[in-house]
Amino acid sequence: MQQIDAPLTRCATFLVLCIGDSQDAVQNIQNSLAGVSGLIKNVSSRDNKARFACTTGIGSDAWGRLTEHPKPKELRTLPVLKGKKHSAVSTPGDLLFHIRADRQDMCFEFERQLMESFGDAVTKADVTIGFRYFDARDLLGFVDGTANPVGADLAEATFVTAEDDASSIDGSYVVVQKYLHDLASWKKLTVEQQEAVVGRTKLENIELDDADSGQKAHKTLATIEDEHGVEHDILRDNMPFGSPASGEYGTYFIGYSRKLWVTEKMLERMFVGDPPGLHDRILDYSKPVTGTTFFAPSAQFLNGLAS
Repeated sequence: MQQIDAPLTRCATFLVLCIGDSQDAVQNIQNSLAGVSGLIKNVSSRDNKARFACTTGIGSDAWGRLTEHPKPKELRTLPVLKGKKHSAVSTPGDLLFHIRADRQDMCFEFERQLMESFGDAVTKADVTIGFRYFDARDLLGFVDGTANPVGADLAEATFVTAEDDASSIDGSYVVVQKYLHDLASWKKLTVEQQEAVVGRTKLENIELDDADSGQKAHKTLATIEDEHGVEHDILRDNMPFGSPASGEYGTYFIGYSRKLWVTEKMLERMFVGDPPGLHDRILDYSKPVTGTTFFAPSAQFLNGLAS
């Protein structure tokens, strides 16, 4: 299986690509994807302590072009979620590379070798370079990823099993969104108001009780239960990104899940609201500008794509 459960590193590059129209482009991409494991070994050898890893995802529209293997049961284009005040966008993307390490030069070198192998077979949809911000905080000032599963629960939440989809074992659904923050407006809120929006204390990262009424906190809306009251987790490897000189501040959301409906339900609760009309108030200060769904198959599957 791919290293979906790789630890949070100090640096990350999120690379989303689109495939060219020609059959030659498809064959080139198949061969390049089959060679990703070799590229990972090559770059990792530069510094074995840098915790280098890369996860590769394939989009819904690209799946049938790259392989005759059955498409994962839940793999589909990210829906456009339109709430009363905010909307989640759905943007193009055929391939995802979640590149991370404790050294940015290693992320750079992997991306360079990867793009060289693709040549003109792909075009860039988006590239975002993220960084770890102090003690894993986002640029809003709160610790991110607190609710991530750990230990045995991590595999339970992220990897598809034979019971779910026998043809997609050890893969994982991936949703990415690039959010831009209005920090000027966010900073006008008091710390107590910010904490009410997020649902946790800012300094100590302690979970707050749910409000008795009105709009729910972000942490509440992001908690998903099925019809039997069973809670379902996802793995978030979010990273801050931005440039103070350019006035750009953001969070790159990336969520891995065993069941795609869990992440989709979380986004629906955020944008449409629960009940409908009462959206996640964090969206008043964070706007999504991208949104794409992928499936990260097993490493063995990628190795077998060579034509």
